[in-house]
Amino acid sequence: MSLGRIPRRVTGILAVAIGCSMALPAMAGPQQYEPMSASVRAALHAAVSDRGVPELLIEDEIERERWLTTMSERLRRWVPDERYREELLVTIHYEATRAGLDPQLVLAVIQVESAFRKYAISSAGARGYMQIMPFWVDVIGRPDDNLFHMRTNLRYGSIILRHYLDIEKGDLFRALGRYNGSLGRATYPNLVRTAWEGNWIYPTLQLAADDNVDTRAPN
Repeated sequence: MSLGRIPRRVTGILAVAIGCSMALPAMAGPQQYEPMSASVRAALHAAVSDRGVPELLIEDEIERERWLTTMSERLRRWVPDERYREELLVTIHYEATRAGLDPQLVLAVIQVESAFRKYAISSAGARGYMQIMPFWVDVIGRPDDNLFHMRTNLRYGSIILRHYLDIEKGDLFRALGRYNGSLGRATYPNLVRTAWEGNWIYPTLQLAADDNVDTRAPN
């Protein structure tokens, strides 16, 4: 699977602007704050603020069940509790799809970043599943947001990665480098690729139609 350029899948609000082991420490590097226009900040704020009910955005009922069963079995070694595991998977799928990302890519990012530990904290101070740096709550204008809350963390992580993909015009290698604070170095993007290919690859699915979700399946 290439980590080169992937098609741009900008979802509604963002398009307005610019569009491992459980014992391992959190992987996050020092994500860097980069000045951004007021319109981008407003778009990120709106994208994070929207609250739909998480669901599997897969059109076919049988495929929904198949995806959840398959991914639940793969995730079991990190998250033993079945009910919690399924809640996590549904939320990951919803937030990733809503941001125009492959949910399996987001699963790989979480595996590398935190090994699916909700309360992981990196040496740089990044928090939660997707290792969000605390400065983002101020940048986005939601200082009271709890980055250890499941959905909040997954929403921020997906929106931030989408933001970096837009900046890099779909270059996933560079977007992952920005996400990890290691732009230009291959180690982190390669770790994500290895996790993606090794644990989370799944056939392309038909997503459920929704006005707020980009329904184009990832290539």
